[in-house]
Amino acid sequence: MKYTKLGNSDLNVSRICLGCMGFGDATNGQHSWTLDEEHSREIIKYALDNGINFFDTAIAYQSGTSEQYLGRALKDFANREDVVVATKFLPRTPDEIEEGITGKEHIERMLNKSLENLGMDYVDLYIYHMWDWNTPIYDILEGLDRMVKAGKTRYIGISNCFAWQLAEANALAEKYGFAKFVSLQGHYNLIFREEEREMAPYCYEHNIALTPYSSLASGRLSKRPGETSNRLEKDAYAKFKYDATKDQDEIIINRVAELADQHGVSMTEISLAWLLTKVTSPVVGATKVHHIDGAVKAVDLELSEEEISYLEEPYYPHPLAGVMAQNKPANANEKHVWSTGSQKI
Repeated sequence: MKYTKLGNSDLNVSRICLGCMGFGDATNGQHSWTLDEEHSREIIKYALDNGINFFDTAIAYQSGTSEQYLGRALKDFANREDVVVATKFLPRTPDEIEEGITGKEHIERMLNKSLENLGMDYVDLYIYHMWDWNTPIYDILEGLDRMVKAGKTRYIGISNCFAWQLAEANALAEKYGFAKFVSLQGHYNLIFREEEREMAPYCYEHNIALTPYSSLASGRLSKRPGETSNRLEKDAYAKFKYDATKDQDEIIINRVAELADQHGVSMTEISLAWLLTKVTSPVVGATKVHHIDGAVKAVDLELSEEEISYLEEPYYPHPLAGVMAQNKPANANEKHVWSTGSQKI
């Protein structure tokens, strides 16, 4: 395993981050394909044994049970100071808004609950999971800064936002002396490269770490066309994100398979080796130990410039998908950038 600094922080992270959305009690969450605690612990220990020290979860994953499984496993298998733990919080709920719960109060409540779930005194990275259109960004930044000053999180990150939002937030943080976002967790992989328009250049310029999710497109970049898996069959949300561009994406997926054959490696290794040329540490989910093997091996696989170009050449612009297509103000005009529909940009 190789390690690097996480943007403008002192955190030393593995080039692969283990995504923990696949862990947790399926009866308490939105996903039917998640692992129980015994099998989650097996994956977490295997990741640690293979040098992964960076773990990403969220209070929203399986009603907090993902955090609980991760926290108990790390307590048993690792020293707290040797691992980097990230978790995330969602926007205020309509009930909280109705009750007058402020953004600052919401953040403190959420982080306290996450720390309880994890069984930890602090997290290394606390991530704003998606933009809260009903709460001023000043309130979010002030609330997060209070948590940094209280020692409950070392750094803050953001996920699922536009470049203008991140730029505005960090400019405001600088103006008022608040903690800045040091990382961006967006939707980015070989078959969804919209982050390359504005977000990636902005982050490169300001040394903000890119830690993308869906790095294998929910398994699509690790399996040949026609192959299937439990998640590919059952994950309705992934189908929502990718089915509309399936025919176009298969051209790229076939090229991944072709290069995998030429190198004598897995498609996972090719897909992640490409992504590792672009980002700090991709978030890679794993529900089987061999998923860890492919991710770890990708760190040492080097693709030539010609191979990188060959993988990138068939891509053409995609409409917004997933969280970024859904997360918008209630009165958003359909022609605005956050709601492009099927329009090509």
